[in-house]
Amino acid sequence: MPGRGDEILQNRSQKLERLRQRGVDPYPARCRRSHTATEALALFQQAEEQQGKGARSAEVAVAGRITAMRLMGRAAFLDLRDGTGRIQAHLREDLLGEQFALVRDLDLGDFLEVHGPLFRTRTGEVTVETTRVTLLTKALRPPPAKWYGLRDVEQRYRQRYLDWIANEPARNVIVLRHRLLESIRRFLNGRGFIEVETPILLPVAAGAMARPFVTHHNALDRQLYLRIATELHMKRCIIGGLDKVYEIGRVFRNEGIDANHNPEFTLLESYEAYADYHRTMAMVEELVFTAAREVLGQPTVQWGDHTIDFTPPWQRLGLREALLQHSGIDIEVYRDAPSLAPQMAQRGIQADPRLSWGRLVDKLLTETVQANLVQPTLLLDYPVEMSPLAKRKPEDQRYAERFEGFAGGMEIANSFSELNDPVDQRQRFYQQEELRKTHGDEDFDRLDEDFLVAMEHGMPPTGGLGVGIDRLAMLLTGQRSIREVIAFPHLSPSQEEVTQAVISYAAYDAGTLRGRGKTRDTAYDELRRTLRSKLPPDIEKRIDDEQLVLHIKKVIDRLWTDG
Repeated sequence: MPGRGDEILQNRSQKLERLRQRGVDPYPARCRRSHTATEALALFQQAEEQQGKGARSAEVAVAGRITAMRLMGRAAFLDLRDGTGRIQAHLREDLLGEQFALVRDLDLGDFLEVHGPLFRTRTGEVTVETTRVTLLTKALRPPPAKWYGLRDVEQRYRQRYLDWIANEPARNVIVLRHRLLESIRRFLNGRGFIEVETPILLPVAAGAMARPFVTHHNALDRQLYLRIATELHMKRCIIGGLDKVYEIGRVFRNEGIDANHNPEFTLLESYEAYADYHRTMAMVEELVFTAAREVLGQPTVQWGDHTIDFTPPWQRLGLREALLQHSGIDIEVYRDAPSLAPQMAQRGIQADPRLSWGRLVDKLLTETVQANLVQPTLLLDYPVEMSPLAKRKPEDQRYAERFEGFAGGMEIANSFSELNDPVDQRQRFYQQEELRKTHGDEDFDRLDEDFLVAMEHGMPPTGGLGVGIDRLAMLLTGQRSIREVIAFPHLSPSQEEVTQAVISYAAYDAGTLRGRGKTRDTAYDELRRTLRSKLPPDIEKRIDDEQLVLHIKKVIDRLWTDG
C-alpha cells in the first residue's frame, strides 16, 4: 500500500499531466513580474492616498509561491509569497474565463504569476484583482504542514529549503547574516583595506593549530590540503606591499561538530602594516559595534538572561590574571604539564599530563574562564607556547602580544602583533614540529618553508585579526547553535542515508557473487562475513549487526528471486 507521501506525489503528478494535455506549460521560461509583493503594497498605498476609499491601482504583475488557498466555487483567494513578503490574489471565473480552469490543478507550493489592479477587500486586505494568470512552477511535493511548520530539527538542517519555506525567522537569520557581511566589508573598505582571495588548496596546511582535510590533485599527482587559515598568504600580501588587506572566506578544519563548531566555517582575517595588537583591539571593538548598529539598529543584543552591549571600550583582562581569578591556578607557578595537570584534576578538570603545557592552559581557559565572559571582553597576552605566529612582549619574553575576543561565553576574535622576525619564526616552527613528534595526538602549526623565504625578504610590523563570522552571526541573531546561522551546515549521515549505503554495498557484492555462479546461501554467508569491513567508517559505526543481516537478507532475496 502506498504511503501518504506517495499518494500526494501521484496526485500532483496527475495534475501536472492534465496541465500538459491542456497545453499549459508548467515550467515556462519567462516571468513578467513588474513588482515584488512589498513594492505592490507600497504602490497601492500611494493610490489610496491619492484616491481615498475605494482606490484602485494601475495594473501590476506579481509572482510568488502559493502559501494559502481558499476556493469558493467560481472564485478563489490565494496568498502568494516572494522574497519580500506576502500578497493576496483574487481569481474569478468571470474575469479569467477559460484560464480559471487552472485553479483546480493548483496546489500549495506552486509558483504563480498574476496580473491585475490592486484593491482593498471588505476585510481590509490589499489584493490583486486577477485578470491574467500564469503558472510558473508546478510543485510535485507539498510544503511542510501549513500550521505546524517544520519542527523536526534534523529535517530542518538536511532540507534547509523546507525550513526556509516554513519558518520565516530561519529565513531572516540568513538575511541578517548577509547584512553583517555587508557591514564588515563597508567598515574595512572605509578604512582603506582591500579584499583579496587566497588559495584554498595548499601544499602545507599552516597558519593555525588544527587538523586539515587531505585531498589529491590527480593531474599533478600531489597531496594537497584544504586551508585551515588564510594567515600565511595574507602576510605574503603585506610583504608584497599591500599594506591593508582582508579576506572573508571558508576555512576547513577536520575536527568535531558541536553547537559552536562546524568543520567548514567562515573566517574574516585582516592584516594592517605598521600596526600592532593595541591598534587592532580598538579596530575590532569598533567593527563589531558598527556591525551591531547597522544590522540591528542598536549596539545591544539579548543573549538568554543577559543584554550584551558591544559599545567600546570592552573589558580587558590579562590571561594569566583571568585564569588565576576563575580557577585559582597561577600558570607561572606550574610551568610544565606534569605540575599543571594535577592542579587541574584537583578542580575537577580532566587533564592528561601527557598533553603539552600549552594545550592544558587552553583547556583551563575553556573550562574555567570562557563561560564567564558574557559581556565583550579582550583577554590579553598569551604564553608564547600557545602563539607560534605572534611577536613576543618586549617586557616579558615568555608571553606574546596576542588577544582573543569573547562575548556570550564564546571566542569570536583572535589577534596578534604579528611575528616578523624570520629567524625567530623559523625556530618557532621547528618547535611546533618537535611538539608534534612528542604529542602526536595534538594539533600544532606546520613549517612552511615558502612562507619563511617570503619573510626573509622583510615584513613590516603588522597587526593581524581573525573574526569568526558564524559565531558573530550567532550573537547578533540570538542563536545558540552554529547550525542556525550556516545555510547548509555539515551533518552526519541520516539513518536513511546509512540504510541506502548499506543496501548499495550489499547489492554490488551480491551481484558480483551471483555473476560468479554462487548460490543464495553461499552469497548470504559471504556477505555476513565481509560486508561490514567494506563499509565506510561513518556508515559502519551507525549500523548494528541485526540491521546489517536484515538488509543483506533483503538484497539476497530480491536478487535471487528476480533471477
